Amino acid sequence: MNTVIHIGIDVHKDSYSLSAFRLTSNRNFGESRIASKSSLVFKYVERLRKEYEGCDIVCAYEAGPTGYGLYRDLQRSGIPCVIMAPTTMPKATGNRIKNDRLDAQEIARHLAFGTYSAVHVPTPEDEAVKNFTRLRNTRRDAMKKAKQNLLSFLLRVGRNYTEGKNYWTTTHLQWLRKQKFDDLVDQETFNEYLQEVFDQQEKVKRYDMRIEELAGQESYREMVGRLCCFRGIETHTAMSIVSEIGDFSRFANAPQFSAFLGLVPSENSSGQREWRGTITKAGNTRLRLLLIEGAKAAMRSSLYGQKSKRLMARQKGNSPEVIAYADRANRRLHRVYSKLITHGVHHNKATVAVARELSCFIWGMMNDKIS
Repeated sequence: MNTVIHIGIDVHKDSYSLSAFRLTSNRNFGESRIASKSSLVFKYVERLRKEYEGCDIVCAYEAGPTGYGLYRDLQRSGIPCVIMAPTTMPKATGNRIKNDRLDAQEIARHLAFGTYSAVHVPTPEDEAVKNFTRLRNTRRDAMKKAKQNLLSFLLRVGRNYTEGKNYWTTTHLQWLRKQKFDDLVDQETFNEYLQEVFDQQEKVKRYDMRIEELAGQESYREMVGRLCCFRGIETHTAMSIVSEIGDFSRFANAPQFSAFLGLVPSENSSGQREWRGTITKAGNTRLRLLLIEGAKAAMRSSLYGQKSKRLMARQKGNSPEVIAYADRANRRLHRVYSKLITHGVHHNKATVAVARELSCFIWGMMNDKIS
C-alpha cells in the first residue's frame, strides 16, 4: 500500500503556506511558505515525491476569493486537489492562536481524516457565465442605488410626486422629465442624478440582452428553457442557477438542494425539546435571493385565468411533460402561500416558504423527476 501524503495549502493573494501530513506518522512535516505561484507548488510536490518515492499526493485548500486557478493548475499537472468549504470544517474550541502555518496544518489534517465537504468547481465556461450574471446583478444594484439617490434629492428640495402611487412608471418618468429648478446648481445636480439612473438602466438592459444570447448556446438552451417554464423565473435567473450549480445530480434530494441555498429552517433541538427558527441563510446567498425575488414575482400573478403571454412564450418549445410539471408547481406555490397567509403568517415568511418549495421543484426539473 502506497503512502498518501496530504498537503494543506493556506492560500493568500501574495503567499502560500504549505504543510504535509501522513496518517502513518500522525504528524505534520515539510512546512514551507512560498510566493503565490502554482509553479512553486509543483516544485514542492516533486520534492516530496523524490523524498518519499512511490507515495501518492493529494492537495487541498479552502474556498476563498482567489478562485479556482490553483486547483485547475494542479489538476492539469496531474496532482489531485480538493477545495474545501470552510464552514464544514470543525474548529477546535479554546484555540486563541491562529496563523498561516497552523491553518495549513489544519487543512492537511482535515484532508487526511475526511472532516470536510468539497465545494463544486465549475467549468471555465460556467464560471465565465457566472461572473457575467453577477456583473449584471451588481449593475442592477447600482441602478437601484441611483434611483434612491434621485428620490432622496427630490425629497430634500421639496419636490413630491403626487400624480400616482408608484414610482418609475411611465407617468412618473414623464413627471421627472418636467422638473425644472430656478437654481442652476440644483438643476445640474438633478440632471446628473437622473442621467445616472438612465445610464444604469441602459447597462442592465444591455447585459440582459447578452445573457439572452448566452442562454441560446447549446450547452445552456435546454436547461434554461426548462427553468423558464416556472412563474417568476426568467432568463437571467435561470442562467444564474445553471451556471452557479452546474451539476444538479450532486444533491441527493430536493431538501438537500434547499439546504444548500439556505432556505431550510435552523434548528436547535435536544432531547424532548424541539426548536426551529429562521432559515439558515447558509450556502449560496445570491441564488437564495434570486429565488425569493422569483417567488415574489410568482405570487403577483393570478393562479386562475389564462397564462400571461410572457409565460406562454417562455414555455413554448418545451415538452408537454415539462410544461405540465411547471404548471403543477405554479399551482402548488399559490396554495402554499394562500394557506400560510390565511393562518396569519407574515407575507415575507410566506414568500420564503414559497421560495423553498420552488427550489424543490427546480431540483426535480433538473433531475428529470417530473413524472
